[in-house]
Amino acid sequence: MKRKWNVKTAAILAAITAAALTGCGGQNTEETTDTGNATEPTVVKVGIVGDLVEPWEVINELLADEGIQVELVTFSDYNTPNQALDAGDVDLNAFQHYAFLNDEVEKKGYQIEAIGNTIIGPMNLYSKSISSPDELQKGDKIAIPNDVTNGGRALKALESAGLIKVDPAAGYTPDVYDVTENPLSLEFVEADAATLVSLLPDVAAAVINNNYAFDNGLDLEKDAIFTESVETIADDNPYINIIAARSEDKDNPVYQKIVDAYHTDEVAKVLLDTYHGVYQPVWDYTYEEAE
Repeated sequence: MKRKWNVKTAAILAAITAAALTGCGGQNTEETTDTGNATEPTVVKVGIVGDLVEPWEVINELLADEGIQVELVTFSDYNTPNQALDAGDVDLNAFQHYAFLNDEVEKKGYQIEAIGNTIIGPMNLYSKSISSPDELQKGDKIAIPNDVTNGGRALKALESAGLIKVDPAAGYTPDVYDVTENPLSLEFVEADAATLVSLLPDVAAAVINNNYAFDNGLDLEKDAIFTESVETIADDNPYINIIAARSEDKDNPVYQKIVDAYHTDEVAKVLLDTYHGVYQPVWDYTYEEAE
């Protein structure tokens, strides 16, 4: 089945500056280092959350001849990767969507911005005790992420499942106080997104981010009792995931090459064949997904 996504990525279409490259991961990126018989690659540290490593393995293969090597730095939660990027402990990160980044920048003053789009994945409702949202009972507990953007997205997913209604004025980021209709009097249990899988035995259902669901062995097709639709991706969809850089480094040509390597059929292939709908590429590609 061929899938194509048309998403404008204005941030990555900006003109690449011809100036000398800036520092990267504590190393000089003006040129690779000649050590006699071998040339040391330019190492770019990229912060991620979870185990979505396969695209980066492909990217390293694609960029080997360019003398660029991505080194992944894995974080266990959503709270620290932007802090690490802002502090210069990593050069890029690739774990968040626009809504999360915008909220972090507004609240914490980070000088960080998107330099390229990557993927989008549906946010799903999982349960150990029921097989459909129709089986939920009065007063059941639903666990959702406790951060503003993912919690808001979870509530919007529950709304699309027909379980609640939220105030339209809240936009993409409602909180529990914006729930205007809750016919089942569902109780919302707010917890760190990384802990929601472990809460499944104690709640009727939980809205879980894709990376945590996948990393904990939950299957999108077999275990999800409701799936948020991502078939229509608007240019301004705030849940598109991104590669982010410090604002001062946004035009770094080395980073641009990493974005360009991400936007290839080779990376689309590994995403589609490995994750089977969990993560969808959001750039134009021609690869046909294996059935």
